[in-house]
Amino acid sequence: MLEILSLREFIALLIFCTVMTFSPGPNTMLTTAIAANDGFRRTLPFTLAVPVGWLFIMMACGLGIGTLVTQMPIIRYLIQFLGCAYLIWLAFKLSQSSQLKEVNLNKLNMGFFKGVIFQFLNIKVWLLALTITSAWVIHAEGIPSSNPEQRLIVSCVVMMCFAFASNMSYAIAGSVVRVWLSSGKRLLFFNRFLALILALTALWTLTV
Repeated sequence: MLEILSLREFIALLIFCTVMTFSPGPNTMLTTAIAANDGFRRTLPFTLAVPVGWLFIMMACGLGIGTLVTQMPIIRYLIQFLGCAYLIWLAFKLSQSSQLKEVNLNKLNMGFFKGVIFQFLNIKVWLLALTITSAWVIHAEGIPSSNPEQRLIVSCVVMMCFAFASNMSYAIAGSVVRVWLSSGKRLLFFNRFLALILALTALWTLTV
């Protein structure tokens, strides 16, 4: 892997992925909400869907399709609007939940397929993929790379690992507080807090 990317490039990619994937965002907040309400096992389809969705977007950006997001404002605005609207709808749905559901149910109805599709409505993922494609795939330390195909494969593997690790971490955190949230109105307040963060995140996506 380090033969494809220089050590400096590889370390920079790891730092960039750590900051971007572990910082709170639509995916991590949804993972936390699902784990807290429906249990750890119910987060697995969505947790697996995130890196798969990111893989598709990374491949699209690597093939040049992702540049349409920046070169055609109508496409970018459509992604931002649909993503924002969907997040606000999820936030409203989450804010109404005050009781834990059984383990075989899913409060947010966010399974694997929907999780993959949701990544295409997440402007943060598109911008992240475009940044990686530009800085680590197409270019090598500021100059055009001689092995973009190999660099794309490495970048996809790194991004998928970080996407899975970050969402798994938030899933564990949500499941840890699940029992504590079952008492009184704690779950309602917790869900409304997450719903507020989701709504603010949705509005933020309109500004990036």
